[in-house]
Amino acid sequence: MPHIKPWLIFMEWGKKYGHISHIEIFGQHIVVVNSVKTAMDMLDNKSTIYSDRPILPVAGELIGWKNVMTLLPYGNQLRRHRKNFHNVIGTRAAVGIYSQVEEVETRRFLKRVFAKPNQLQAHIRHTAGAVILRISHGYEVKENNDPFIDLADRALDQWSHSTAPGAFFADVVPFLVKVPEWFPGAGFKRLAREWHDTLEEMVSAPYKFVIDQMAAGTAPESFTSKLVGGGPLSAKDEHDIKWSAATLYAGASDTTVSTIHSFFLAMTLFPDVQKKAHAEIDAVIGPDRLPSFADQGSLPYIEALAKEALRWHAVVFLTVPLRTIFMTGTISQRVPWSYLTSGQHPLLQSPGRSASALEDGMPDCQTLSTSPKPPPGCLSRCHWRHPKPFKCSIKPRSSKAVALIEQDANY
Repeated sequence: MPHIKPWLIFMEWGKKYGHISHIEIFGQHIVVVNSVKTAMDMLDNKSTIYSDRPILPVAGELIGWKNVMTLLPYGNQLRRHRKNFHNVIGTRAAVGIYSQVEEVETRRFLKRVFAKPNQLQAHIRHTAGAVILRISHGYEVKENNDPFIDLADRALDQWSHSTAPGAFFADVVPFLVKVPEWFPGAGFKRLAREWHDTLEEMVSAPYKFVIDQMAAGTAPESFTSKLVGGGPLSAKDEHDIKWSAATLYAGASDTTVSTIHSFFLAMTLFPDVQKKAHAEIDAVIGPDRLPSFADQGSLPYIEALAKEALRWHAVVFLTVPLRTIFMTGTISQRVPWSYLTSGQHPLLQSPGRSASALEDGMPDCQTLSTSPKPPPGCLSRCHWRHPKPFKCSIKPRSSKAVALIEQDANY
């Protein structure tokens, strides 16, 4: 199995062998789908048999990622996690409660970028962590070296490496997970134990923070505090809430960093698009205030541009592997892995149309100007894709913009 940019190899398989490719490694059947239509036919029209997840011996079992919703097998526990998400953030109105969080943290982001524009990526990472931790656990991050953000960064980097195709030989030869740590070649077990401890701390520490705050009567409203409520919880309920919140926390942090950083890269590479965005903001908002979510319906070009940033630089080219379930009477037979990839190369399309229904959470980024310096020609990371470091000039557009940026933003 290719483990360095595997989507490129899978894309070549699609060109050579067609929309569906199959390989077998030590009895593991791996199916690669290279067609959006085929994928939709399978996952939408036949979702009951294509919604399971494979067992990942190292990442799932040894490290513990099997408990996040992304890797849960199709069944009751997955339904409980989905219910948790639907109950708290399942509607646009429910999500809208947290708009203030995004606006406050975005204004703080502007102040950081204004003060230290050469640390753009660090500011994006800090802000993304601040937004999602406030929503998931009601936690207000420290200005520098926040322990929860640092913890999430480490855990998600480990997730990225441990779930990459071909990351561990034990994933295709599962009996290897049973060998002792001292056995030659079993160094992966020591690494998995260390990464398990990191993951456990990432899941438990923010949850304990919420419980302590609720006991003191000072907990702000959050995803976790809403699910905990005021009544007693069973061990199963507590486990589900803890890991549901961790899924939200882990799934939204690093992916957001990638998209926002890519947005700045796009504005550097396509200054004409940036000018059109500025023109719409000037016409609708004017120079005397910053945009807010209340303006979203009046800024169609900005909204389309935010969606296009998600499509132009997809954070992942591969889905987490899926596993089929063929039902025969009362017998459920699980047939192993399926990877999905897209052979379509991203190009910046007109922001007047966009294939994504997601929204960018950084509306105020448009008040900053970026001017191009030589950017890198490629984008890379292990499992999630981040832009390589690039240089750009970021400065306020006017003295009025400086005054708006320097205003205090508090909850």
